[in-house]
Amino acid sequence: MKGKLQEGDTAPDFDLPDQDGKMVSSKDIRGKKALVLYFYPADFTKVCTLEAVAFRQMHERFQAAGAEVIGVSSDDVRTHKEFAVDHELTFILLSDGKEELRKAFGAYGLGGTPARTTYVIDRDWKIRMVYNSPLRSKEHAEEAMKAVAAL
Repeated sequence: MKGKLQEGDTAPDFDLPDQDGKMVSSKDIRGKKALVLYFYPADFTKVCTLEAVAFRQMHERFQAAGAEVIGVSSDDVRTHKEFAVDHELTFILLSDGKEELRKAFGAYGLGGTPARTTYVIDRDWKIRMVYNSPLRSKEHAEEAMKAVAAL
């Protein structure tokens, strides 16, 4: 397992399917927008749902500040679609079934469990914030918004 990426590191590129099965590439974002990339353990769990709803509630603010929001877990496309519809999510969820992107970021917790970690990546693809908290779901969106506003 690769080490955890930190502020100042260059973010890895990705090509993964979203909740609609459409491939999403970092190359379409890089240089154009900042990115709030948040990793979470699983769709439909209590804390992950609270986190997704917090990002949904702030999504327009992120967009107004020039940032895209993308959630990532190892759940499949179908589960992501159900989760997005059930909670009226307005942002992209990527299916990282092989955990390749999670591994590239090192977004793991104790014992190699999937961590709840949020990264703010600037237009130059440098990581500007890393926020890691397994239970403080709402704070992920709040801390990311502070970091985006400071870019």
